[in-house]
Amino acid sequence: MRVSIPISAFVAAIVGFGSTLAIVIAAAKAVGATQIETASGVTAICLAMAIECLWLSWRTKMPVITAWSTPGLALVAASSGFTMPEAVGAFIVTGILLVATGLFKPLTRLMARIPASVASGMLAGIVVTFAINAVKTVPADPWLILPLIAAFFIIRLVNPSLSVLAVLVGGGLAAFLTGRVGSLPAPELSTLTLIVPQFTVSAVIGLAVPLYLVTMASQNLSGLAVLRAAGYDPEPGPLIGVTGLFSLLSAPFGAGTTNLAAISAAICTGPDVHPDPAERWKTGPFYALAYLVFAIFGASLVAIFAVLPQSLIALVAGLALTASLANALAIALRDEGERMPATVTFAVTASGLTLFGVGAAFWGLVAGMAVLFLDRLKKR
Repeated sequence: MRVSIPISAFVAAIVGFGSTLAIVIAAAKAVGATQIETASGVTAICLAMAIECLWLSWRTKMPVITAWSTPGLALVAASSGFTMPEAVGAFIVTGILLVATGLFKPLTRLMARIPASVASGMLAGIVVTFAINAVKTVPADPWLILPLIAAFFIIRLVNPSLSVLAVLVGGGLAAFLTGRVGSLPAPELSTLTLIVPQFTVSAVIGLAVPLYLVTMASQNLSGLAVLRAAGYDPEPGPLIGVTGLFSLLSAPFGAGTTNLAAISAAICTGPDVHPDPAERWKTGPFYALAYLVFAIFGASLVAIFAVLPQSLIALVAGLALTASLANALAIALRDEGERMPATVTFAVTASGLTLFGVGAAFWGLVAGMAVLFLDRLKKR
């Protein structure tokens, strides 16, 4: 076996985990999760990813790489007025919807009918808040933040996938050396905490439905595209259904949704991994092993993030989503005939509007689809 197989898998796992863990923690904080509940969620989602990635890669003999839904967690982090039990209820509903999508092809086709421009407008409206908050960290601590921003844009010229991780590691080290961090927590093994879900109409409509749409449109479809671009021909149903099943099983422990990966998958599916495409599936077990380690030490990792400066966490989260924002805006505005619906979706989602207890992402999608319907009605 080529050494490039485990190396690619471990790099993909470290980049994916380190560059977006801040968003997981921000989502937990937005719904009022305790540190114990946050650690449980990180542990559960890492376990879910390890098992589903191992099973799918072995079963399909393809490098099926999974990840947590970064845009979905950004949606949760940008929400307000929801509790952790309500979030768990929303995660369960989202898992059920993903399982149903995997089992019933008409649901997949229905999802495909939502224009990419409107879905991307919703995604851009969700993540733009994080980009703005990253900029707002500059006056809070310019001597720490400005060099990190400069480092991010310089490093991404050489290796974009490592740029956020470099900012996290470099920023954490700088914060520690300059006395911005208190005493580091003692290492501890992770535990799972069961959280009783609460199902409310506002959480189902305001969190679960947008989370499902964002996960499908910006994660699962992209993940399938990466596999196809690498020369594989995956059957979408089983892949989506399995990730939905493990999302459903891990949700009661505070875990967000899992899905097919795109960026991490790109690292594990190219010819640099192995010249023979039939051998690349072996990255899956090594990727799963890395996330098993993350699961074991999830509590310690969450505790370390808890003592880091909040400005650094906000910066890392914003920088991690910058590429997603740029890509979403490009897709949203690409089709001239759909620019207005996409723009309306973006504006309403970014506004943070809450109406009848339902969050902005849902209303942004409704507004965008309504404008799109009127535009198409006019053309008839």
